[in-house]
Amino acid sequence: MIIANDISLSYEKDKLVLENTSFHIKDKEFIIISGSSGSGKSTLLKAIYGNLEISHGTLSVDTLDITKKKYGKTLRLRQNMGLVFQDYKLIDEYTIEENIAAPLKIRGYNTEVIAKQVENLLKHVRLSHKSKSYPLQLSGGEQQRVCVARALGHNPKIILADEPTGNLDDYSANIVWKLLQNANKQLGITVIVVTHNKAENLELVYREFDINKGVMCEIS
Repeated sequence: MIIANDISLSYEKDKLVLENTSFHIKDKEFIIISGSSGSGKSTLLKAIYGNLEISHGTLSVDTLDITKKKYGKTLRLRQNMGLVFQDYKLIDEYTIEENIAAPLKIRGYNTEVIAKQVENLLKHVRLSHKSKSYPLQLSGGEQQRVCVARALGHNPKIILADEPTGNLDDYSANIVWKLLQNANKQLGITVIVVTHNKAENLELVYREFDINKGVMCEIS
């Protein structure tokens, strides 16, 4: 699914964030990447998403070599990905159902399919009663559940979640973790979560990596 061979990442020349890292993430795995703030967790996700070019080494995602950024290749990569951000990135002027529908419209789904998919997703995240509400009328936890629904909308193979519970209270964070868990266990989606606040007693099999001082190691 995702194969990194001796990759190094940097925003500026000669200032590496991640150095000489190799790993292999299999299809349908649940991966947690931990580390302190600024350690390079989010940087790695950007590389996997095609937003950051590899400084050294090779990186492939779902058999697609993304070592060098190319527009067409990046578009193909993202067709199979769903993203969940810490700051939600919802459109304030859109209702909740419109936010979930937006990526589906961009991908060319027809109106009936979009309506049914949005209805099912709202039920899944238990927000059907908020469908006509706007993001600023929702709590942070509710907004993040909308983000999970949006990420699931086009049936992705991979979900990348960047500090998805960083701004949430424990109750809301637990709901988000369960939604990601269900995406992995019930839908067979590969889930990669970057976090410094791992949920306790996760009822799933997962692998965990830690990034420290530019080095990424698997925690046994």
